[in-house]
Amino acid sequence: MTEPPENQEPPDSLIPYDEIVQDSLRGVVRRVLSDVAASGGLPGGHHFFIAFRTRYPGVDMPKHLLERYPDEMTVVIQHRYWDLAVEDDHFEVGLTFNQVPAKLYIPYKAISGFVDPAVNFALQFVVTMPEVETAEPEAPVVEGEPGSNVVSFDFKRKK
Repeated sequence: MTEPPENQEPPDSLIPYDEIVQDSLRGVVRRVLSDVAASGGLPGGHHFFIAFRTRYPGVDMPKHLLERYPDEMTVVIQHRYWDLAVEDDHFEVGLTFNQVPAKLYIPYKAISGFVDPAVNFALQFVVTMPEVETAEPEAPVVEGEPGSNVVSFDFKRKK
C-alpha cells in the first residue's frame, strides 16, 4: 500500500466509507433490538438509551412529545415498554411518558446514539437530515364539488 507523501492530504474518496460504516453500526442496533423483541425481554441488567432526531423524516411520535423535544429525544428501553417491533428500516415501541402511554416509530437513520450502560457499550451516529426540495409552486389549481366542504389543491411544478 502506498502512503501519501508527507504534508499531502489524501484525495477525497469516491466511496462513501463513513456512510457505509454508519449503516453497518446501525445494523448492530437493529440486531440487538430484534433479539430483544424475539426473546420477549431484556436479558439480565441490560437496558438501552436511544437518542434520535425527532424531526427526521419518518419519525412518528405524539405531538406533545415533539413539542417538548423539537430536535432530539432520548428514550429508555428497560422495564416498562411494549409492542417492540423491529423492521429493516425502523423500529416501533410503546413507552410511558409521565404516566401517558405513547407509541414511537423511529427510523434507524434518525438514531444519533445507542447506549447499554449495563455493559458500558455505546455507539454515536452522524444523522444527516435529507435535503428537502424547496421549489416554489405555481398557483394552485382548486378543485371541488359544488356545495362540498372538501377542496383539493394540485400544486404544479414549474419546469
